[in-house]
Amino acid sequence: MPPRGLQTAVSLIYPPRCLGCGGLVDADFGLCGTCWRDTAFIGGTVCDACGQPLQGGGDVGSPHCDACLATPRPWAQGRTALIYRDMGRRLVLALKHSDRQEIARPAARWMAQAAQGILPQEALIAPVPLHWLRLLKRRYNQSALLAKALSAETGHRWCPDLLQRVRHTPSLEGLGRAARYRVLEQAIRVHPRRRHRIITRPVILVDDVFTSGATLTACTQACLAAGSGPVFVLALARVAKET
Repeated sequence: MPPRGLQTAVSLIYPPRCLGCGGLVDADFGLCGTCWRDTAFIGGTVCDACGQPLQGGGDVGSPHCDACLATPRPWAQGRTALIYRDMGRRLVLALKHSDRQEIARPAARWMAQAAQGILPQEALIAPVPLHWLRLLKRRYNQSALLAKALSAETGHRWCPDLLQRVRHTPSLEGLGRAARYRVLEQAIRVHPRRRHRIITRPVILVDDVFTSGATLTACTQACLAAGSGPVFVLALARVAKET
């Protein structure tokens, strides 16, 4: 750890800035009061499968939203930290498209808090993969940044290349639920040289945004087909209906 005098000098030259608006804040990797209020953190009763906020208490044992009741998910449990709107949306897009990699650290802390109590300690963290062509264009996988930071936050081991996207699929933005599932059919597999790491072992899949769940479904199915234990999903933000 740097000497206190050096830390003070650095903080004077480069004072902590809000991740959202760039204003001055008390500590690194934080949000100012205004941006914090504009960030819709998910709390209270949520769907046990996708993290969707729910009205009322629901089934206390295992509450589920209508979508997950109608189409059960292949994973065991899922959580999300933010609603994908306002500041939550701005943070996700900044991480994903604007090279704001420093957002991954606080985001992982929020995700760990959202998933508190449901993640087996022996589970292996794995990011949702990008196709190599998209990775070459973007230069980094935002889900891998989140997975690495989550590993540091929780102590779980992680594997950056557990999953491979073997087909260069088009962007899912603007597609309906059924179309998303069709696009991702047979597009993701477990890396043949990493399969031994998940035989009967729980897996925690990490992504930046949960929309329909099509990508996480394809990843979960690939893990289960390769012999993994139960799969858990964790995303930074959830596209949710306005209530």
